[in-house]
Amino acid sequence: MQEFDAIVIGAGAAGLFCAGVAGQRGQRVLVLDHSEKVAEKIRISGGGRANFTNRELDPQAPHKHFLSANPHFCRSALSRYTPADFIALVQRHGIPFHEKHKGQLFCDHSADDLIQMLLRECDAGGVQRWQPCGVKAVRQGGDGLYELDTERGPVRGRKLVVATGGLSIPKIGASDFGYRIASQFGLRLVERQPGLVPLTFDGDGWAPYAGLAGLALPVRIETGDKKNRMAFLEDLLFTHRGLSGPAVLQISSYWREGTPIRLNLAPDTELPTALARAKASSRKLLANELAALVPSRLADAWVQQDADWQRPVADTTDKALARLAERLSRWEIAPTGTEGYKKAEVTLGGVDTRELSSQTLESKQPGLYFIGEVVDVTGWLGGYNFQWAWASAHACAQAL
Repeated sequence: MQEFDAIVIGAGAAGLFCAGVAGQRGQRVLVLDHSEKVAEKIRISGGGRANFTNRELDPQAPHKHFLSANPHFCRSALSRYTPADFIALVQRHGIPFHEKHKGQLFCDHSADDLIQMLLRECDAGGVQRWQPCGVKAVRQGGDGLYELDTERGPVRGRKLVVATGGLSIPKIGASDFGYRIASQFGLRLVERQPGLVPLTFDGDGWAPYAGLAGLALPVRIETGDKKNRMAFLEDLLFTHRGLSGPAVLQISSYWREGTPIRLNLAPDTELPTALARAKASSRKLLANELAALVPSRLADAWVQQDADWQRPVADTTDKALARLAERLSRWEIAPTGTEGYKKAEVTLGGVDTRELSSQTLESKQPGLYFIGEVVDVTGWLGGYNFQWAWASAHACAQAL
């Protein structure tokens, strides 16, 4: 039976990076993955260009950009392996990249540049890769070593690293395997749900907006009560089934079922003032004046909802204008659900961080480590989840 210092299950961002770093530190490492292709999540992320980190991450207060039942847990790994560290690695491999906005870094050419970099790092560390190679069973032998029954035969390792990701995007091979291993060894889990996911609406309440699919605009979006309010300034996208775009993906991680979201559809405009000015100077229909402040399709859909808004702006009462301004700047609507894991970019929840060392990512089960998305640490949209993958993998590899 082949024996390794460390066996990593999962050849995604966290698994490959951890294996490469550990291999280059002299460990004999095996990486296993049940999928034929490595790192599919990197390949499809950022429109195929991989938003691989974010310069705005604050390692002194990382919980600002991350959700977890224990928000301070991620601070140790994130402050020891920063975006600047990963950027230096990307530069060393000569991969050209650019910043889009809000600190988000993307590959110039293709996400494949990043995948090839991780594979070269693994090669440099003499890492063995088996794939496709499913794992049928995991157990700990009497000597403390981990024994795995795989589709290519049994293997043993002193350390076992679980880097199997979450439940999001099952069509690229996502599964609950990592959570099953955690449960098998008696580790607690935090309830999982889709994160960074489009929101859906149905029924009569959504009917006026169903025709807006494809429309995008910048908004301010918020959810939660006074004590737990969360807000973002981002772009919104209307879809056939509801709302998406960066604004909605961000807020979805904080939204709770049965509660509303609130939207300001003209965040850069003082609507009451603009409408009052139009009333004093224009003979146009209110819809036409409104179309100068928000996209015309949105203006049309809005004025259809109230007979008082379907007349020239000069003939519209102050009360009706105030009502329109209020509705557009504080549109409150309750989603009926989300598009689920098939469209979610990440999984909220996962292996409970109270079961793990924040320094090493080793669990209370000696020699068993969990890194990346399988852990209950979820970043904002914009490269934060990849940075958690790199940082948690690096902390783990140092400890191996």
